[in-house]
Amino acid sequence: MAIRGAIPVRFDDVFPAGAFAVSVEPVADFDASKAGNKVQARDKATGHPLWVVAVVDPDPEARDTSPRVKVAAPVMPVLPEPAPGLPFRPVEFDGLTVTAYVNNSNRVAYSLRATAVRAPGGARASAKTAA
Repeated sequence: MAIRGAIPVRFDDVFPAGAFAVSVEPVADFDASKAGNKVQARDKATGHPLWVVAVVDPDPEARDTSPRVKVAAPVMPVLPEPAPGLPFRPVEFDGLTVTAYVNNSNRVAYSLRATAVRAPGGARASAKTAA
């Protein structure tokens, strides 16, 4: 089979009803971290620190309404401002990929990664232009 690693997907295919960011924080490297010294994970391909964006998926048919998307970036991604009159921050992800794996419950789960997070309708950025 020719598929290896992450599979590129369109944002609209993964989040047909859009996505709302809740927070962004560093991803911990549990193997390198010691008691009292938390080490941030790094992307193997770029060497950039990894950040995780907690998302709310408003699609009523979504299997997972609170996915997390990892973003490799030299600095912490800045989330767009909340939508007027709402506490939610609408976002889109560029360079979105999905990786399937079997979780601890022996069920198929999915890991989402992106090269950038931005406001919907904003300029599309790639990892090369953002870095």
